[in-house]
Amino acid sequence: MATLYSPPDFWRSYPILISAQYSGAQITMVPSLPDFKGEDSQETDHLSKFPFRKVPAFEENGFQIQEATAIANYVAGDVLRGAGPQDQALVQQWVNLAEGEIIPSMTTWVYPIMGVAAYSDKACEKAKEVLLGVLSVLNQHLLPRTFLVGDTVTLADISVACALLLLFTQVMEPSMRQLYLNVTRWFCTCVHQPQFRTVLGDVILCKTASPGKLDGKPASTEIIKNQQQEVRSLSEVEVQQVEVHKQQEGVQQEGVQQVEQQQQEQQVEPQQQEQQQEDGLDPTEEAVAAEPKAKDPFASLPKSTFVLDEFKRTYSNEDTLTVALPYLWKKLDREGWSLWYSEYKYPSELGQVFMSCNLITGMFQRLDRLRKHAFASIALLGTDGDSSISGVWLLRGQQLAFELCEDWQADYESYSWRKLDPESEETCTLVREYLSWQGDFKHVGKSFNQAKIFK
Repeated sequence: MATLYSPPDFWRSYPILISAQYSGAQITMVPSLPDFKGEDSQETDHLSKFPFRKVPAFEENGFQIQEATAIANYVAGDVLRGAGPQDQALVQQWVNLAEGEIIPSMTTWVYPIMGVAAYSDKACEKAKEVLLGVLSVLNQHLLPRTFLVGDTVTLADISVACALLLLFTQVMEPSMRQLYLNVTRWFCTCVHQPQFRTVLGDVILCKTASPGKLDGKPASTEIIKNQQQEVRSLSEVEVQQVEVHKQQEGVQQEGVQQVEQQQQEQQVEPQQQEQQQEDGLDPTEEAVAAEPKAKDPFASLPKSTFVLDEFKRTYSNEDTLTVALPYLWKKLDREGWSLWYSEYKYPSELGQVFMSCNLITGMFQRLDRLRKHAFASIALLGTDGDSSISGVWLLRGQQLAFELCEDWQADYESYSWRKLDPESEETCTLVREYLSWQGDFKHVGKSFNQAKIFK
């Protein structure tokens, strides 16, 4: 069994814990901060193991190591490190960028806003320049990609996403995120993965711009006192990191208290509690079940006679042209549901077909919570270097559903949207072609290549 010495909920430890979730490494957390003074035998022993006097620190069967990126690489499985020498080199490139460029600039920009470091106009401007440059490069790199290296999450995604975590939650309000849509899409994809969520919980993106958010100046002139006496042997950067941890922990505690109060006000039926015990939920499922329920954007809509799940089963198990489509047109509640046509705005930027398909897959992953209110068939038309992405959506209600929830908006502005008339011949043709994956697709002028279903 491995041991990780780290303050609880310390953001510098997140890449280690997330990597362990992917690799299955078993880690015991020691949620304490060593004084590194060597005034007793226990501290002397700790200093002999970790002479750099830094946290997090890691130990396994007599093997000791410090530095968060080194520990994360150690606990990561082979898949996270990259498939083959080239991918491994690319993963290391992004990890080094996170550690050497993103984190120092991020802390210089964000820490004054959070009140845990003094503000310097010159330093903040330099940090912003570096970070915005990195975000621009990332945005271009992620245009045809779901992840930084390869087709799955690697240590590159874990390291860079964790390095940008405070930026997304403290600084990057909606208008700023619009400038880096590909980065935002990728970040949301990462933090919604189960392995990320187990460690990070629900990541709440910065909602609005407030004084200090964009210029780095503290929103208040009162700076939180630096408790250096408690951690006086740590480096200046580590002191700041611990202070950030304490502030985050305070916010989390406040949030926990609010959730507890809400739970006390709610009446949970005994049968419901018994059913949960009988189901034998694992820790991840229990955590999901305990999360505060977000407001349902469709709660105000009247009950519909159209049962989406029944249509999905029919589409999956029966012939599309002879059974599923007649079922759709016969059962469709035209008041409670609407049909939409979507088309990717930037076809000239699409390269190889498999990369374009990754865009579709990534979008579907980020819309997971919309599945019970939507169905779609998205097609890739054309070939490498000459392709387009378009599709037909069936959505609950008459409004474009993506506008109802910020969590669903990471991708939709990269598409043009047009509401379809369910009675028109054009709509019947579009629905038939996109759901059956066959036809002329004259409105695009490209032949069918492949498609993916959102259901």
